[in-house]
Amino acid sequence: MTLEGSVDSAARLLLGMRLVRENVVLRITEVEAYGGPEDSASHARHGRTARNAPMWGPPGRAYLYFCYGVHWMLNVVTGPEGEACAVLIRGAEVVSGLETVLARRGAARATPQLCAGPGKVAQALGLDRAFDGHDLLAPGGLELRPGPAPAVILAGPRLGIAFATAADQSRPWRFADGDSRAVLRRTALLPR
Repeated sequence: MTLEGSVDSAARLLLGMRLVRENVVLRITEVEAYGGPEDSASHARHGRTARNAPMWGPPGRAYLYFCYGVHWMLNVVTGPEGEACAVLIRGAEVVSGLETVLARRGAARATPQLCAGPGKVAQALGLDRAFDGHDLLAPGGLELRPGPAPAVILAGPRLGIAFATAADQSRPWRFADGDSRAVLRRTALLPR
């Protein structure tokens, strides 16, 4: 499995892939691409820091950050080492391990929105800072595995980046499985 190439191409390739941790398997349904230091929406826009160091590679590593002091967010590092490209995992569907996911999420029942949102994905997988920099392509811990690509891919602008330049805000770098209900703000997305 290769995650090199343009970050937006890698983001589309991640749709349908599986995230596996212990008995939990999630199918990726929504992602956002972040293109390194030249992308004003990226955590790499101010250069390499202790916080964003995993973004700089190698590809296939996890980059986790704590958002608003509330949620962990999982990104998959892509592109050549040193370019600081990463793809945020915005949504997923539960393939197996539903009882574990319900317990981790504090939910009473499964709904299409159970893992729709990046904080929900990390919570469903039980992730924290210990997984920052983890090799997702190696067996053990948290793994990224192949899965069937979606039949229809939707695309649109990324969410929550009002601080970015207008050009970066308008990039259609949010991608989603057009047949999945585990997608946030679907109306802002168009077939790709």
